[in-house]
Amino acid sequence: MTSPVLETVGVRAGYGDIEILRGIDIVLPPKSIVALIGANGAGKTTLLKTISGLLPLRAGKIALNGEQIGGMMPHKVVEAGFVQSPEGKQLFPDMTIVENLMVGAHSKRARGRREETMEEVFELFPILHERAKQRAGTMSGGQQQMLAVGRALMALPRVLALDEPSLGLAPIMVSRLMDSIEKVRHRDLSILIIEQNIFQVLKMADHAYVLENGEITKQGSGSELLADPHLRSTYLGL
Repeated sequence: MTSPVLETVGVRAGYGDIEILRGIDIVLPPKSIVALIGANGAGKTTLLKTISGLLPLRAGKIALNGEQIGGMMPHKVVEAGFVQSPEGKQLFPDMTIVENLMVGAHSKRARGRREETMEEVFELFPILHERAKQRAGTMSGGQQQMLAVGRALMALPRVLALDEPSLGLAPIMVSRLMDSIEKVRHRDLSILIIEQNIFQVLKMADHAYVLENGEITKQGSGSELLADPHLRSTYLGL
């Protein structure tokens, strides 16, 4: 069996006295798309922040390519290969597209390949190449999201974590973005995605986990969860 690129075992985390995650076990195989779905407040973003080192790991283990990264500082986690594109894009609006992309290649591992990686990003998102000198703040929401994903790719991730990438986008832009995410999986990386458009993300996911109140309550392939009566009723309104 192929070793997972990312694995969490018994992960517990929270804020102050409040424990949000209560023993989370997930596995990402190589070159896979794995979705985290659940209601707001279920713990999805908290899990990404814990893996990223932005929140302290209270208990459990987090391994990236067999290396324990739980408790590492955030910049060390990025250097190891876990890179997050956060909810809300968080671009530098007064900087150009190229300048925003260059910021993504700040780690030691990525700096030496940034020109090559930028060409790959431009191939994936041609609009970024066309508007390379445009300020990020003047782009449409969909274009900004493409830039946010491109910036994360500049860090040469082994796991790319996407937090609500379609938030606020028009349906046609959601479709284009998801097509691009599908193409990204053919690079040598895996994708961990949180997405409000559950139907869309389950159609593309190899595997998915349902988080409810800080615990994994269900898992399976995307197609299995799409066919699950409870999930269809609870999250899809069907």
